[in-house]
Amino acid sequence: MGKKQISVKYKIGKDDHVKIISGKGRGKTGRVLEVDRNRGRVVIEGLNMVKKAIRPKGQNKKGGITSVEAPLHISNVMVLCKKCGPTRSGHRFENEQKIRFCRKCGEQL
Repeated sequence: MGKKQISVKYKIGKDDHVKIISGKGRGKTGRVLEVDRNRGRVVIEGLNMVKKAIRPKGQNKKGGITSVEAPLHISNVMVLCKKCGPTRSGHRFENEQKIRFCRKCGEQL
């Protein structure tokens, strides 16, 4: 039998603006392209770039070495609030609608 994958819910989602708080890219900000809930990782646009060898496929595609975004662990990033910078996020209900808000200033994210 194979290993069972467990999908975990995180407070960071696609298209969120985040800041890297630890590691090689510390202090840089960017937009989340994808969230891997099974592995607990996020891919951020233009950050954590690594070189990758690409094999030529077909007659028109050319191979070579390209740069791609590598995933970061989700614990190394924080959501950015427009007013107060990196912050934790919370949820609350307004008019029977669930919204995310900044824990520092209370403004909607």
